[in-house]
Amino acid sequence: MPIPRSELTLGILAGGRASRLGGLDKAWLQRDGEAQVLRLVRRFRERVGAVRISANRDLARYQAHGLSAVRDSLNEVGPFGGLDALAAACATPWLFTLPVDAVDAAPELLPALIAAQDGQGAYAVDDDGVQPLFALWPAAPLRQALAQAAEYDRWAVRELQAALGMAALRLDGLRFGNLNTPDDLAAAGFVPDPDR
Repeated sequence: MPIPRSELTLGILAGGRASRLGGLDKAWLQRDGEAQVLRLVRRFRERVGAVRISANRDLARYQAHGLSAVRDSLNEVGPFGGLDALAAACATPWLFTLPVDAVDAAPELLPALIAAQDGQGAYAVDDDGVQPLFALWPAAPLRQALAQAAEYDRWAVRELQAALGMAALRLDGLRFGNLNTPDDLAAAGFVPDPDR
């Protein structure tokens, strides 16, 4: 069943420390002169009603680009903290999440996730395996599941998806890729932020 654009929020998880990249802020890595976070927003902006970024540094820089950024509400719990912050900031019935270091996230991913879900959301599985942060979440049930998981110190995103009964969308022949090491950056054509 289609989901109107007005009912969708794009949430980009950009709050990681990037320790294997010497602390570089992945959001502002450059490819073809464009910052990664701005590239992802551009690709999906026309398909969603709102955009939120989970970030833990340099929030004013997002605001300068017209983006709403929120800090993780929970510390030291990995992507769970960013997901929790995005869910709290989401004012639409659906939250579509992407990690900021996604190398190949095509705009067609969102309609594919919408088609795969049956009211309970869906997450992607590429040739590298389950990709839990490439996902479409029902926002209200997600907030409830996050609160229950936090109460018991259960921080695994895949456990949340199992609890919510989300569908797995298998994408054969596709690898989203990520930017974790200098070799990853070089292979995907990314360079450090020239302004930092």
